[in-house]
Amino acid sequence: MKSLLIVCGAGHATSTIVRTKLEEWLKKENLYNEVSIKQSSIGNELKEIEAGKYDIVVSTTQVPNVVKDKVIMGLSLLTGFGAEKVFDQIKTEIVKG
Repeated sequence: MKSLLIVCGAGHATSTIVRTKLEEWLKKENLYNEVSIKQSSIGNELKEIEAGKYDIVVSTTQVPNVVKDKVIMGLSLLTGFGAEKVFDQIKTEIVKG
């Protein structure tokens, strides 16, 4: 099972919206049981992201340069524009060994 973290600025509003959309998509793709999901704020999780604690990190806020290469920017999941690309990135991370 992969660990998926969803972060936003405070860990409440936009991460909740993204979590709902991701859960719906994961169910539709039959991937829901392949991940454990946590949501939080970027500030609370920065050290864990740096340390590689999560397999997948989706953010709706800017992240520090030290973790940019470990984060999928998920703002398009809020707007709908480019959401399929984000879903594809997440799916790739879930199915890779």
